[in-house]
Amino acid sequence: MKIIVASDSFKGCMSSKEVEESIKKGILKANDAHEVLTFPMADGGEGTAMVFCDIIKGKMIDVLTTDAYGKNVFTTYCISQDGQLAIMDVASCIGLNMTPKEKRNPMIASSKGVGIMMKDALSRGCKKIIIGLGGSATNDGGMGVLSEFGVRFYNSKRELLVPSVYALSQIAFVDKRYARLPKDVEIICACDVKNHLLGKNGATYVFGKQKGIYLNQMSEVERGMAHYCMKLKQTFHVNVNEFEGSGAAGGIGSVLLGVMQAKRVSGIDLVVEYSGLKEHLQNADLVITGEGQTDAQTLYGKLPLGIAHLARSYSVPCVCLSGALGLGYQSLYDEGMIGIFSSADRAMSFQMALQTGSEKLEALAFSLTKFMDGIRKQVFR
Repeated sequence: MKIIVASDSFKGCMSSKEVEESIKKGILKANDAHEVLTFPMADGGEGTAMVFCDIIKGKMIDVLTTDAYGKNVFTTYCISQDGQLAIMDVASCIGLNMTPKEKRNPMIASSKGVGIMMKDALSRGCKKIIIGLGGSATNDGGMGVLSEFGVRFYNSKRELLVPSVYALSQIAFVDKRYARLPKDVEIICACDVKNHLLGKNGATYVFGKQKGIYLNQMSEVERGMAHYCMKLKQTFHVNVNEFEGSGAAGGIGSVLLGVMQAKRVSGIDLVVEYSGLKEHLQNADLVITGEGQTDAQTLYGKLPLGIAHLARSYSVPCVCLSGALGLGYQSLYDEGMIGIFSSADRAMSFQMALQTGSEKLEALAFSLTKFMDGIRKQVFR
């Protein structure tokens, strides 16, 4: 069989490339007669820049920026060989997985670090920036990004506000006189979620919980975000909530799409386009995809869903191998998956899961291959 492996990273555990090598190893250990092609993937989340860098043969640039809590951190992004294109992901500086769960505080987190990365790319002469909007720890509506480009926010006492969730509801006046927003540059948001900034399907209610916003804080945070949205409309004359994807990355999408006039492109489609995956799907027998945890949120446009849809368009069966399965994963069977499996074979600590992730995934791929080969022998004997 010709088997294509196109998986996301297992966040905090393995990169996309490492995931796919483990799956490939398991398949070939079970039957080395199979042809296995790997295509490292990303959907705009963690690892997007690294995946793109491998595809376009670019170089990774080091930059000093800040994390979600204002601490100085070194991170990297990709620049093409001609220096015209920069690819970065917000998770590389304000990523959710950069801070232990017990230390996360989304109420004070800021997206400023993303603005610093963008300004670094612009200072190097980049004319196009692709920004992956997945895996952020922030929910400040992109207030931090705007502040880094010179937009100032004041409360009713004319005191300068520090970007955060707490600050959203306190904004009385937005000063854009000193703003230096990007000009003569094309900004692309690599984003597979279509959620708007506000509402029950918006940034706060859908993604807030995983970032650490408590249920009893949701309505207050939502009111603050709506107030912020109104102030942006008064200042920049645009309703940032009207854009699909404006709720991505805790609302960073709203600033990029609404204020900076960026374009939203499916992160999966972008990577697939550059990778050449479609050419090999035409005569493939099976596609294997995966992610760290598959659950109801996968249906909001995460990579396995996109790969399942792509495989279905070529009439190729698709299987998902994930680190864990959560509530609602069964709905993916209606989206083209023929099998969804977890590599976790027993209850274990997160640390143990990290240590044994590659080994467990290889074992799962081995068992799946043996099962498929056994079925094929029975059917075609």
